[in-house]
Amino acid sequence: MSTHIAAAPGQIAPVVLFPGDPLRAKWIAETFLDGAELYSETRGMLGFTGAWQGHRVSVQGSGMGQPSMSIYANELFTEYGVQTIVRVGSCGGLTEKVGMRDIIIASGACTDSGINRVRFHGQDYAPVADFPLLRAAVEAAESEPLDVAVHVGLLFSSDQFYSTRPELTEPLVQHGALGVEMETSALYTLAAYHDRRALSICTVSDHLVTGEETSAHEREQTFGDMVRIALRAATA
Repeated sequence: MSTHIAAAPGQIAPVVLFPGDPLRAKWIAETFLDGAELYSETRGMLGFTGAWQGHRVSVQGSGMGQPSMSIYANELFTEYGVQTIVRVGSCGGLTEKVGMRDIIIASGACTDSGINRVRFHGQDYAPVADFPLLRAAVEAAESEPLDVAVHVGLLFSSDQFYSTRPELTEPLVQHGALGVEMETSALYTLAAYHDRRALSICTVSDHLVTGEETSAHEREQTFGDMVRIALRAATA
């Protein structure tokens, strides 16, 4: 039983969907999983295990930001033997190449965080997705009847939600960053360290160029296309 998840051994599946919002975890479990059972509500960070098309799958909230996400990912990998984590999150659009509600499958992640600088003694590390997962997600997206576009590319994992220096993202956009969120860089790094599989699939919930945004309710309960792609990829 881990410190922050506090689930009993065997309660968590080898495959975990990983939203930041615990209420999105609840919605995913109730909407997509058969026989979903709550295994943790410690600190309000909900976790459920059920089945999707015969595959045992868990959904675990991670909280916001790389420090919070890292706590839960570490415990899932080391305490519960989780082999695959797919982040299903929201992100901000950084370029007009992506539209509202478009889906970004993250091939890799840039970051302004100091976490990896500490881990790698000041050297730059390039956190990337597990390629078979990435390929499975692209194939799933191509076979789904979607009303939105799907992009494969870089996310920017920022340590600041309310940045006082938004101009600092401009070089990242010039080098291909499509969206900004707060978790993927650390998730890919931890998966590499533990020799596990990880992928981030994010829906554009607000747009830093156009100023468009979705409501909290929409971010919690209306990103079903992303979840279906994640489930198909994670269980392929």
